[in-house]
Amino acid sequence: MYLGLDLGTSGLKGVLIDDAQTVLAEAVAPLTVSRPHDGWSEQAPADWIRAAEKVLGELAGFGLGALRGIGLSGQMHGATLLDAADDVLRPCILWNDTRAAAEAAELDADPRFRAISGNIVFPGFTAPKLLWVARHEPQIFARTAKVLLPKDYLRLWLTGEHVAEMSDAAGTSWLDTAKRDWSEELLSASGMRREQMPRLVEGSEVSALLRPELAQRFGLPKRVVIAGGGGDNAASGIGVGVVRAGQAFVSLGTSGVLFAANDGYQPDPATAVHTFCHALPGTWHQMGVILAATDALNWFARLAGTSAAELAADLGPLKAPGKTRFLPYLGGERTPLNDAAVRGAFIGLEHATDREAATRAVLEGVTFAIRDCRDALAATGTRIESLLAVGGGSRSRYWLEAIATALGTPVSLPIAGDFGGAFGAARLALMAATGAGAEIVTQPTISAVIEPVSVLSSAFDEGHARYRAAQAAIRGLT
Repeated sequence: MYLGLDLGTSGLKGVLIDDAQTVLAEAVAPLTVSRPHDGWSEQAPADWIRAAEKVLGELAGFGLGALRGIGLSGQMHGATLLDAADDVLRPCILWNDTRAAAEAAELDADPRFRAISGNIVFPGFTAPKLLWVARHEPQIFARTAKVLLPKDYLRLWLTGEHVAEMSDAAGTSWLDTAKRDWSEELLSASGMRREQMPRLVEGSEVSALLRPELAQRFGLPKRVVIAGGGGDNAASGIGVGVVRAGQAFVSLGTSGVLFAANDGYQPDPATAVHTFCHALPGTWHQMGVILAATDALNWFARLAGTSAAELAADLGPLKAPGKTRFLPYLGGERTPLNDAAVRGAFIGLEHATDREAATRAVLEGVTFAIRDCRDALAATGTRIESLLAVGGGSRSRYWLEAIATALGTPVSLPIAGDFGGAFGAARLALMAATGAGAEIVTQPTISAVIEPVSVLSSAFDEGHARYRAAQAAIRGLT
């Protein structure tokens, strides 16, 4: 029996599997985000612990006496600052917090960051957040003894040890992504020291053992290993079996991700593609990331006074993109813009624009942003031979048909079930506990393959061209 814990932005999920990788039980605890100022996004790490206690308590009712391993997955880039006694010094600054845009630009201007980390220094990454803290909260910065990523703070609670793994560490701007080790050079350039960093392991390795008092509290065996785990997208890649070159998935969650596995390290920071370590040794992955996917549809649903599910259900068969265009940059954008200041827009509104037309524009806007990610990945030489769809937005056939048509690529939809970060983390726990390798990371059974609507391919090409023109027009406007 193996447990995966996925610490997301909106909640913590636990998935329990057996040796055959059958899901035995699930539990979820909600989380909220604090936004005390424009562009800020924070959470209290104590809330993560309460959520973990709730999830473990619920799963303990199923019986955890045969548990052998726990794997961790979580939201990336968060800066959890601890003092020498491991007390939290301030709320965690989350992945979608843009306060450190100036600091990110400053670090990114140093050519060593792109050369060593393989990535642009984005405002949401961890290193610029610490530079922001040094400048705006110097007393807190002076007391910072350790910096942990969100899931690794959970690991500290579980084990008492400071440990991170490669896929999550690659999103800090402190990792030498080719060498899979902290870079002394990048740490020093941002005012940090190696001793402030956690120890590194691979995602499928044992990172530490569960504390005896927690084992006793929740009815677990005396020896439970904690796997290294993975950042949320790398763990999702493990969950859906995207671990080899040519395999990819598109995730339609709060944010949107086009994730492709790579056998080697092939960075191209200028494309704003993320090139990170995968959660398995000797592998890497690339991502095009957009900051608002279902978040954009949920935002419009609130504006329209209804639910996202109701909006998506009313659309009928796929249609050619209309005059109304939507730019989904509600909180800035990563790939390919690298622009924390850009904001979204409706363009081409007219008297004929009704709720259905506006909803289609929102879905098309996110779809075209994903196409931008595909083009950026292609510019690095990454190929996509198979594409899976995951996340809440994948329940909309209309949206999947739009993506398949815009990308000119069939989209495979797994059977009903959770193959995301928590399931991937549970798989990593199985690997750590048993010594199994990548052979267990198979793809799920496919329930449907959504083909491109060929008669609309040209219309979507033209729609994307209009989208890019609108994108250029709003840059610099706030």
